This record gives sequence, structure tokens and C-alpha cells, in this order.
Amino acid sequence: MTRGWHFGIAAVTALVTLAGTAHTANAAQCGNSAAGFEQWKQDFAPEARARGIGPTAISALMDTDYATATIRADRGQKSFRLSLDQFMAKRGANVIVSRGRSLKQSNAALFASLEQRYGVPPGPLIAIWGMETAFGTQRGNQHTLSAVATLAYDCRRSEFFTDQLYAALTLIDRGILASNARGSMHGEIGQTQFMPKNILAYANGGNLDRTADALEATANFLKAHGWRAGAGYQPGEPNFRAIQAWNAASVYQQAIALIGQQIDGGSRRSAER
Repeated sequence: MTRGWHFGIAAVTALVTLAGTAHTANAAQCGNSAAGFEQWKQDFAPEARARGIGPTAISALMDTDYATATIRADRGQKSFRLSLDQFMAKRGANVIVSRGRSLKQSNAALFASLEQRYGVPPGPLIAIWGMETAFGTQRGNQHTLSAVATLAYDCRRSEFFTDQLYAALTLIDRGILASNARGSMHGEIGQTQFMPKNILAYANGGNLDRTADALEATANFLKAHGWRAGAGYQPGEPNFRAIQAWNAASVYQQAIALIGQQIDGGSRRSAER
């Protein structure tokens, strides 16, 4: 009796081990070229279904293509290695400040409402808007789901972009993101370039191609990352941490803070103190 019980446990253990091995063998494996992308999609689909992703989004995933342009852009982000002055010049900071001041005046009611609700003044929001898409005029033309799926498959940052892919598929299932949506090279969409996970977390169902919705989602993001009404947002000041959460590149963070300060009425000299 006892021996039979031990045999049963051993048999179950062996079956579980074999099942685990089979699951591991069939798990989607990352790659560094287009060669394995189609097989990766086949292996990833059941994992997505197990996470609750529905047939509409699975079908959209299976229609994606390996985004060579996205991989090229991901490997070539040289502007983030520029000095602050070089980066500001490359991004057209003077134009952003000039245009931003005008937009601040023409959208005064919107920015007043956002500041009252989220505590974020116009400058940083306008700086992000101008830096990301030239105030909505350059939102990208890359197939969003193909970009995100390619980066989830790519080994360099597979874990990060797998989370983004699950979010994108969820958005498609919910009818928030069209399967043929287009945006920037890494899957960012809308006037301030939100990644799929941030759309789920901060967009509140808004249409990020609309100015008001995009700016509100951006203010919501900053508040959620610790923005305190009335506190400074230059490097070393309390709200700079929220700006750091927006983009990992130090030069980009500094540019947002500096451009925002100039739009809000400060000079470069005062911003650098």
C-alpha cells in the first residue's frame, strides 16, 4: 500500500516534470533577426490566449510583420549621446519654445483646467508635446503592433516589450487601439507618444490623437509619478523625478525641464540655477 502510494507520487512527479519541460520547449523564444519571427508568433499566441487575450487581437498579432525599420531605429539612438546644447539644437528647442508660448495663450483654458486638476503647469506639458511630435504634426507612420511585437521578439529588451505587447493586444481587444494603428518606431502613439501600457494606465479612455486627451493623459502620468503642485521641476527639484519617469535619457529629461521653464516664463539662466 505504502509502496504503491510512493509509486503514484513518483509517476505524477515525472509527468509534471515532462509537462514543464514540454512547456519550456514550446515557449516563445526571442531572436535577433527576422528568421525566427514567424515561429515566435506561433509560440507566443497560446501564451497570449492563456493571459486572456481574445481572438481579435490574436488574429491581429498573426498579421504582423517583422519591423526592420524599428530594429534599425532601436539600435541607432545616437541623439541621446549628444550634449544638452547639441540635443536642444537638434530637436529645435527655440522653435518649440516660440510655438509653445503661442499655444499656451491660445489654449489657456485647457491648460488652466489641467493645472487645477493635476497640478502640472503648461510648460512641461507643452515641452513634451513639442518634443515628441512637433505638436501633433509628426506622429510616425510605423505599424504599431508590428513594432511592438518585433521588439517583444527581439532579445535586447524582450521582457519590457512583451509587457507592452500584452497591453497593445488588450487595447485591441477592448476596441481602444485599431489593429492597423500607426505611430512611432517603438510603438508610441498619439500626440504625446504613449506606449501601450501607459495608455491603459493613464489615458482614461481618451483618444490620444486629440490634443486635449493627449495632454490630459500626460498630466495624469506626471501626477501619478509624484508631481506636486507648485514645486519646481528643474534638476534637483521635487518634480524633476516625474519628468525622469517620462524618458530614461538624461539629456531628454533636462531638455523637457529647460524648454518647459522657458515656456512658463523663465530664462535659461534661471532654469540652470
